[in-house]
Amino acid sequence: MLSFLLFAGALHVDLDRLKANWLSVTLLSTVGVLISTALVGLLAWGVVILLALPIAPIWCFVFGALISPTDPVSVLGVLKEENVPQSLQATVAGESLFNDGVGIVVFTILLGAALTGANFSFAEGVRLFTLEAGGGIVIGLIIGWLGFKALRSMDEYALEVLITLAVVMGGYALCSQLHVSGPLAMAVAGLLIGNYGVTFAMSDITRDYVIKFWELVDEMLNSVLFLLIGLELIALVPGTPHLMLGLTAIVITLVARAVAVFASTHILPATRPDLPGTTGLLIWGGLRGGISVALALSLPAGPTRDLILAATFAAVLFSVLVQRATLGRVIDKVRAGMQAPDNPSAPTLH
Repeated sequence: MLSFLLFAGALHVDLDRLKANWLSVTLLSTVGVLISTALVGLLAWGVVILLALPIAPIWCFVFGALISPTDPVSVLGVLKEENVPQSLQATVAGESLFNDGVGIVVFTILLGAALTGANFSFAEGVRLFTLEAGGGIVIGLIIGWLGFKALRSMDEYALEVLITLAVVMGGYALCSQLHVSGPLAMAVAGLLIGNYGVTFAMSDITRDYVIKFWELVDEMLNSVLFLLIGLELIALVPGTPHLMLGLTAIVITLVARAVAVFASTHILPATRPDLPGTTGLLIWGGLRGGISVALALSLPAGPTRDLILAATFAAVLFSVLVQRATLGRVIDKVRAGMQAPDNPSAPTLH
């Protein structure tokens, strides 16, 4: 399911604009994810100690990894409606796409350590991350290129839709056998097909069918994920610990997002935003969605899983209902600040 979501999201990312913002996107999706994972884990560990909850420290960092990926679908719609610069839209889309893949790799490594009970080694973590992420990118390039060649060899929209399905399902199966990141591979394959395949290998009719098909898949899978986590929580009957952890999870994820974005965008002079208010938009626009829900649902059954599900649901629900609903107002305030009389020389958010 994760591979389907990442492939669907990657189809809509403009590779040319992504290249123009590659440094910011790279730092946000790597350094940002690692900072967010570590900070969420540390803060969650502190909350667990205060509430005297039966959660081992490693599981706090597992939660940090699963809640760090962001979902661009909702926020990109708002950015387009508000006429936000294409460069900022590309940064948001690119960051979300790759921080999903990186977050999943980090989650997989930490979950393995949590389940085996082995002491987590930083060196071993770096080795596993390099193998999984690097291998996933290589496989994604190969699968994406093969998919492009197959799409270019025909002009039959029904078969071409099936080819994109085969790319995702076959590519993920291959990654599983090779022990590399399937979701990251599908993100790379989706980028290739969404840019070169759509432009050079599809007719207008095929392009329309493929894009609409994957938009439907994305919406359906996200709906199913929210339904599943809702049913899980109904069966769970949350108590006071779940409610307390859920409320603190909202604050923790916002704080971690703010620190991660600020650190990632100010670590180098070249990555500092040109437009005033960009950092704030990236922080508030870092919505959590289907990826976090899917990762939480994949955890093994037990009391720890129930608590993490409650925390995940609270953070995601806050993102969807509050951050998504108020993002337009945040953009308006940023734009008003740029146009204020005491700031006449600032670039405009158009």
